[in-house]
Amino acid sequence: MALREDLIALRRELHRHPELGLDPPGTQRRVLAALDGLPLDVTTGRALSSVTAVLRGARPGPVVLLRGDMDALPITELAEVPFASEVPGVMHACGHDLHTAGLVGAAHLLARRRGELAGDVVFMFQPGEEGYDGAGLMIEEGVLEAAGRPADAAYGLHVLATDFPRGVVAARPGPLMSASAGLFVRVVGAGGHGSAPHDAADPIPAACAMVTALQTMVGRRFSPFEPVVITVGAFHAGTRGNIIPDEAVFEATVRTFSIAAGELVARESVRLCEGIAAAHGLRAEVRFVPEYPVTVNDPDEYDFVSRTARELFGSGRFAAMEHPDPGSEDFSRVLQRVPGAYCFLGAAAADDHRGLPNNHSPRARFDDGVLLAGATLLAELAARRLARG
Repeated sequence: MALREDLIALRRELHRHPELGLDPPGTQRRVLAALDGLPLDVTTGRALSSVTAVLRGARPGPVVLLRGDMDALPITELAEVPFASEVPGVMHACGHDLHTAGLVGAAHLLARRRGELAGDVVFMFQPGEEGYDGAGLMIEEGVLEAAGRPADAAYGLHVLATDFPRGVVAARPGPLMSASAGLFVRVVGAGGHGSAPHDAADPIPAACAMVTALQTMVGRRFSPFEPVVITVGAFHAGTRGNIIPDEAVFEATVRTFSIAAGELVARESVRLCEGIAAAHGLRAEVRFVPEYPVTVNDPDEYDFVSRTARELFGSGRFAAMEHPDPGSEDFSRVLQRVPGAYCFLGAAAADDHRGLPNNHSPRARFDDGVLLAGATLLAELAARRLARG
């Protein structure tokens, strides 16, 4: 079990030293050190601190890509663990430290089996998943052709702190995670004294009306069988209660599960906000900014992941998800171009996973005892997919 202990040690080292965005040089160095000595062709990114490693099988065959993301979040850790973050205001609150260590483990497991592999495996160590589109940048830099020819299949996993019991693999065919977009609204009015609103053009009531109307729009413009989520997470206006400001601004995150819904909400949300502003005699500057597309699992590849997980761990450790997850993921860009599947792995830090702090919480905790299971699943998916030819 030396590999298991090595992976846990690596994960905890990464957890102590989290890094943000597209340039995590310390994380990159630790990954390179952990891969040192393996029979891999290793390259690093130009526009980002990524690592791409290619394992050449003993015989020709397909190319399988495995991915692990590396970046942390701008969150102050409140979880009480002995290996807590030593970087103020930065924390691995989404479990990417487990993803990185797990992919290192998969590389070690597959390197041991290199003589039996017919084809190549690409290990995609990706920074910048948390809002920086690191996957898109790595695709631009050629990760999908890193083996010298296009990847034939792609797989990845994401740990969850609470949604499933520890060690359970979960997935579904078709849409697994939502597309994401940002809605940015600036309502322009004319400031004045709070005692005489008739002499000003108050942007706050109009902006408040937009926030409410966006929620109504979801229930009236979309089928109840077409999930759409709009959450206004930031609203800023004014400095004091007796001053009417010149402007009010707010930002929302938008989640959809189909291309059609994404196009409709982009069009209607802009039209709605501009119309409400006009009705108040004001002007609205509205931007709808697409971020990540829907994460879609190929049905055949989902069946393959499901079958492999059940055979490795037992039928009780695979859960077929009824509904997709409203989170978003830039591995969706890989799955747009390569048939493959993404799955979840329960990593709850307690026997009862229900009610624990979720991913992105400052109190999120993950059981790194699942690392070897995650590494084994990724390695077995690659090996079996290469064997299929």
